[in-house]
Amino acid sequence: VQLQAYGGGFVRPGDSLRLSCAASGRTFSIYVMGWFRQAPGKEREFVAAINKSGSSINYADSVKGRFTISRDNAKNTVYLQMNSLKPDDTAVYYCALKGGPTLSRASQQYDYWGQGTLVTVSS
Repeated sequence: VQLQAYGGGFVRPGDSLRLSCAASGRTFSIYVMGWFRQAPGKEREFVAAINKSGSSINYADSVKGRFTISRDNAKNTVYLQMNSLKPDDTAVYYCALKGGPTLSRASQQYDYWGQGTLVTVSS
């Protein structure tokens, strides 16, 4: 499986950005997809996860109400719409793929990872 994340960039506080992650090599629709992020000098942390049908979604408290995860199984792509961005959202964002039906916040339960895309929020 290969995951390609893109869409990062430099934005001002309060701006929006949409990340995308394209998957290839497996039947995308059967997997849980997640987004994680890692800020400089910090541990990688969970951001959001979505099950195969999109009927079950989980968010980190820090992004709830501002970020929206979604997926298009026909395009083998998962998205992260990020609104009202804050400087604390600055990080490298990673998409990840997990086998099985259940959502998870634990990075070690994800089997495949994209290369990451940098989001910088600064005035």
